[in-house]
Amino acid sequence: MINFLILPILIPFLTGILLIFFAKNVSLSRWIAGISSFITIIVSALLVQKVRVDGIQTLDVSNWQAPFGITLVSDMLSALLVLTTSIILFTCVIYSFKTISKEQERFYYYSAMNFLAVGVIGAFTTGDIFNLFVFFEVLLMSSYVLLVHGGSKIQLRESLKYILVNVISSALFVITVAYLYSVVGTLNMAHISVRLSEIGESGIVTVIAVLFLIVFGLKGAIFPLYFWMPGSYYAPPAPILALFGALLTKVGVYSIMRTYTLFFLNDKDFTHQLLGILAIITVIVGVIGAIAYSNIKKIVIYNIIVAVGVILFGVAVMTPESLTGSVSYLIHDMIIKAALFLLIGIIIAITGTSDLRKISGLIKRYPGLGWTFFIAALALAGIPPLSGFIGKLLIVQEGFKEEHYWGAGIVLMSSLLVLFSIMKIFINGFWGTPQAYKDEEAVPVRKLLVAPVILVIISVLYGAGSEFVLPYISQAAETLSNPSIYIEAVLKE
Repeated sequence: MINFLILPILIPFLTGILLIFFAKNVSLSRWIAGISSFITIIVSALLVQKVRVDGIQTLDVSNWQAPFGITLVSDMLSALLVLTTSIILFTCVIYSFKTISKEQERFYYYSAMNFLAVGVIGAFTTGDIFNLFVFFEVLLMSSYVLLVHGGSKIQLRESLKYILVNVISSALFVITVAYLYSVVGTLNMAHISVRLSEIGESGIVTVIAVLFLIVFGLKGAIFPLYFWMPGSYYAPPAPILALFGALLTKVGVYSIMRTYTLFFLNDKDFTHQLLGILAIITVIVGVIGAIAYSNIKKIVIYNIIVAVGVILFGVAVMTPESLTGSVSYLIHDMIIKAALFLLIGIIIAITGTSDLRKISGLIKRYPGLGWTFFIAALALAGIPPLSGFIGKLLIVQEGFKEEHYWGAGIVLMSSLLVLFSIMKIFINGFWGTPQAYKDEEAVPVRKLLVAPVILVIISVLYGAGSEFVLPYISQAAETLSNPSIYIEAVLKE
């Protein structure tokens, strides 16, 4: 029997190794990277369906039974995120064919992209808290390579900040795992949940919960730990920025979702209230940044911060419906942020600038680009029936129902301000007097549009086909709201 659980990790891992040997042959590297990422999508889709039909899938590595060995676990949340990651990897790979120079491609570009995917997919799949750290390091080492790829001054400057923050974060991660291990004596996530429930409410467990929030908050860019992100994400070219914006912060968000629904349930009045407060401040800070800037990259980057706050507010509310909303919004945001970063990459390629004040009238020459961006902008703001609507609606409804009036109200208001910030790009950049831009004729706009159009179509189908999608999302949220399902599947009790 094929074990689909390991294949989404194994395929990009083997592809990354293979591409090291063929790095100098750019044409062959492109074919290998493109075919491999497409196969990963197919395998991931089969995995989602298998979890839907047969329930949570587990794999005990080296046949060491849980909780003694490393266990890979694919519940519906993990499987959906793995599928979304595979789609984003594929679109970023094909977008890179026309945007990254051959000189850059020869320097192990596609290998680094595949190893990044290994780290992200592994983090979504692992059932071992220390193994989560290992996969974090895999994705971070790959991201260091991609961040400096091209060697521009701004990339080298921002990479120093990015590496320093993540080295500190990784050291704190190991220390926090050591504290947790000293309390529970196990690293298996399901077993940790059992041990913590036996301990009950404890001061040291609450401290560990806050430490994990700091560790994952640094990686997920929540207030006040988001300071590194706007500069670091501004530096790399569009396909790398799309990978970073869609995937890296979401691994931190996923880790908070997993630990705060599986581990830290004994002192929710403190831990989840703290998470909710930080989530709302994160939304406010992100909205202010998105409105304040006239740089198209910065506007979308600050909208990442808004989305992180919205998702984590749903986790803090901690009802089955709010968790359904958070899962739905998480997947939506991964898809639409990747699409937006690829679209603004085309705008920058045409105009040679990311300063909105120097761009106007693009829709006359590039109507396909303009209307694709318009649909993506509406989806980002959660306008019905597009993909962001259902998730945000569930989060806001549950916020009001649980009497988190301020938080739910701010999340609701943020939709209007997000729409304002992103429509600012559409109104100022696409309308107005058309301008001539240097070397715009050399930009293959139609070919570049293929990748973001795929993502925007998926986003539209995700929203319009919510009746089909919602059972999958609900199954993912059920595991979060009822940890015993996860525990029984892993420990076989």
